[in-house]
Amino acid sequence: MSEASVAVHADADLLAQAVAARLVVKLLDAQAERGQAAVVLTGGRIAAAVYRAVAALPAKDAVDWSRVDIWWGDERFLPAGDPERNETQARAALLDAVPVAPERIHAMPPSDAGADPEEAAAQYAAELARAARPGTAVLPHFDVLMLGVGEDGHVASVFPEHPVHYESRPVSAVRGSPKPPPVRITLTLPAINTAEEVWLIASGADKAHAVGMALAGAGPVQIPAAGVQGTSRTLWLLDRAAAADVPARFRSLR
Repeated sequence: MSEASVAVHADADLLAQAVAARLVVKLLDAQAERGQAAVVLTGGRIAAAVYRAVAALPAKDAVDWSRVDIWWGDERFLPAGDPERNETQARAALLDAVPVAPERIHAMPPSDAGADPEEAAAQYAAELARAARPGTAVLPHFDVLMLGVGEDGHVASVFPEHPVHYESRPVSAVRGSPKPPPVRITLTLPAINTAEEVWLIASGADKAHAVGMALAGAGPVQIPAAGVQGTSRTLWLLDRAAAADVPARFRSLR
């Protein structure tokens, strides 16, 4: 697993633009190396800003979007098209503006698709397995997996001291989420940690304590973000407000 590195930008707008530029470069590099690319998306305000920034970049047209697989780290178990779904947000901000092949958009099942949350999680795990290299893995290669960081340090829908933290399967249903809506589907930490690069993106002073605790080595049960690592790179992408409590050893990067 990789050591964490930190990049700090002046404000949320500049952070979103910087992450967008990094994402386009990462997709291009992945396609140059492997002929295709796979990204795992997240939700939230800063994520939506990143997606809008990607859509506004002229360089996005250099990406062959027909060879990009889109996955999600978690989803609110709500009906298809609900504005609170991460999928709905990503489609409105980016995916409807680029020529992604429909079969490469791997949305987590909605609540009105005829399955309960546990069945929906199993269906998503099966879809991931189908995209994996035959006979070698139960998950596809993720070039980059993006995560927001909650005020409590949660990532995806893995919340502090929640039972899902101990789940070994790649995808889990979440019931009793401390943040509404209470029912969700999420990649688990073991699945998240298979990604080549994991980017943890945080903006705002309300994230500073959780970011600082995670980078200081807090336990992952209390601060799930502390338990996240990419196989080759773990990158914290922050604005100055979110970076206020970053430990001293990272301050030269601010």
